[in-house]
Amino acid sequence: MGGLIPPDATLINGHPGLPRAYLDHAATTPMLPEAVEAMLPFLSRTFGNPSGVHAESRTARTAIDDARQQVADLIGADLGEVVFTGSGTEADNLAVAGILGARAAAGHPTGPLVCTAMEHHAVLNACRAAALRSGTELREVPTGSDGLVDLDALDDALTTDAALVSVMAVNNEVGTVQPIEAVARLVRRRSPNAILHTDAVQAAPWLDLAPLVALADLVVLSAHKFGGPKGVGVLVVGDGLPIEAVTRGGGQERERRSGTHNVAGIVATAAALQVTVDRRTETNAGVAALRGRLVDGLLATVPGSSETGDRRSKVAGNAHLTVDGVDSEELVILLDEAGVAASAGAACSSGALEPSHVLAAMGYDRRRARSGLRLSLGTITTEEEIDLALAVVPELVAGLRN
Repeated sequence: MGGLIPPDATLINGHPGLPRAYLDHAATTPMLPEAVEAMLPFLSRTFGNPSGVHAESRTARTAIDDARQQVADLIGADLGEVVFTGSGTEADNLAVAGILGARAAAGHPTGPLVCTAMEHHAVLNACRAAALRSGTELREVPTGSDGLVDLDALDDALTTDAALVSVMAVNNEVGTVQPIEAVARLVRRRSPNAILHTDAVQAAPWLDLAPLVALADLVVLSAHKFGGPKGVGVLVVGDGLPIEAVTRGGGQERERRSGTHNVAGIVATAAALQVTVDRRTETNAGVAALRGRLVDGLLATVPGSSETGDRRSKVAGNAHLTVDGVDSEELVILLDEAGVAASAGAACSSGALEPSHVLAAMGYDRRRARSGLRLSLGTITTEEEIDLALAVVPELVAGLRN
């Protein structure tokens, strides 16, 4: 694991030479050098529109086909199951709306929708909107205090006519790995006609995706979470599963998602995923050790701090704590000024005044749900960054309490 920012490039409030720690990898990761290298030719020399028929277009189309095959092989999917989108959020929305749209077009009634209460808002809000449009019920399943879906509550929520069940693979805020195998068994037994969807955006850097693809009908990835570029998502659609397009136009992606392909981004996504898979075992071991040192150090030096959930049930890069008597939004701002990039929760909800819906789903009261601090590590996190966080967090917490 190498350094993050060259010393001569470090700037904090205009003061050069100060150290800085980037501990918000769950929000986004820097692009891997291999992904940048793969991307560059398609930003200049190889610029053809892959939907055309001339040589330049054919070259671009071949690049997409090769990238699609590479992604499919790496995640255990078939070539035709991989759909490229403009983001993970778009892929989640296409999964929810597209499946329900296809069912409605085929004349099938829409039964209840089921999802966990701690889903990313890309899923949660998409399910809420779909339920409202179709006039059906949405059942939001609670989680335990450990951050894992309550399987008994899920069992109670499932019905024989349920249309869609969505359970994320890894929670974006607290990092818990959900028991998708147990979820799949339950869904197949209780709701045999339901489509099982899993948002695996936070899983890709840490977990083998092939078991998820084998268990779920719809799986979503986002390139910038594993060293690829922003602006590329992947939706894996089970073989033969009908899905209605949400974006219409030229009929790209087998009529499932229209729009000119982001050739450079798609090629870079495949390159980033290849590196991620090749190095995953080494990455998990190194990052887990750094995470353990960070969390244990903070628990020892910050009175009133608690680790959220069970570390054994989390991905290696997630360090999440609650800190009594501290508003996490204020702490995150002060941390940034002190050189530590952190988050109060999901990146898309940072700055919001409402407490974390994830912590609320875990049974935390409003006060504790506003005290969550997410420090997320990545492949390039260094010992020096951990040192900086261990030095400044206790001091800032003490200052806020005073």
